[in-house]
Amino acid sequence: METCTVTDLELKHHRVTTSLGEIAVAETGEGPVLVMLHGGGPGASGVSNYRQNLPALARHFRVVLPDQPGFGGSYRPSEADLDERSITRITVDALCQALDSLGIDTFHLLGNSLGGAAAIALAQQHPERVTRLVLMAPGGGWLPLCPTPTEGQKEMFRYYNGGGPSEKKMAAFIRTMVYDHRQFGEEVVKARYEASLDESHIAFYHRYNAAFAQRGGMDPLWRDLHLIKAPTLLLWGRDDRTITLDGAQLMLKQIRDVQLHVFGRCGHWVQLERQREFDRLVTDFLAEDAS
Repeated sequence: METCTVTDLELKHHRVTTSLGEIAVAETGEGPVLVMLHGGGPGASGVSNYRQNLPALARHFRVVLPDQPGFGGSYRPSEADLDERSITRITVDALCQALDSLGIDTFHLLGNSLGGAAAIALAQQHPERVTRLVLMAPGGGWLPLCPTPTEGQKEMFRYYNGGGPSEKKMAAFIRTMVYDHRQFGEEVVKARYEASLDESHIAFYHRYNAAFAQRGGMDPLWRDLHLIKAPTLLLWGRDDRTITLDGAQLMLKQIRDVQLHVFGRCGHWVQLERQREFDRLVTDFLAEDAS
């Protein structure tokens, strides 16, 4: 079987102007459009979150990887922006404008954590655009039984405070995100740490955390889960310490067409910790739309 790596793929990069600011978008592959939204950890971006999954997914889909506002190469929302609207609402507005500019009307949508919240909100507000929805431990739609903030959320908030970022703090953050941190060596820690050092991203993160605390957490998207019309696949690590599995029950009850796949010995980063199963499950689920 012929294999390829992400370095073999041609990544096209766009800078799309919206009324809110510029959105950086990478894409690769051909076929039905699959928009993939990254999580909200320090230094996250579209390509960094899903780099390892692109060789498999690009065989079947035109994979579109936006950097959400505040992250990667996209613009940084101001304090005034975040006072007026949540990061989820900002992201949905910017993303819809960016996709319009790229001529993308309907698409499959996948989101993890913070990106999962944006994916839920977009599927609620624009159900006619989302053909199938994949959510990995999404924020906002999750109503936990455990105390919050969770262990993973505390590490995320702590990272830029108390003396600022360091490789030691990034290693602690990654240990909380995954079930077995031994899968990820020093080079992963170093790369993610270096990606977190952009001064404008750090300034945004302080504004974002302050707004998050003032609002009392993510938007309560769980109240309107019934508005999701797209067939939905939930992917969850049983051992997730950030967006815990117990919160999935409401999603199973309220989303009309939904299924859940749980991975044992897996934390918050399903796409990394269970890469092959993730690639297969996502491909098979989305391919059902064409059958």
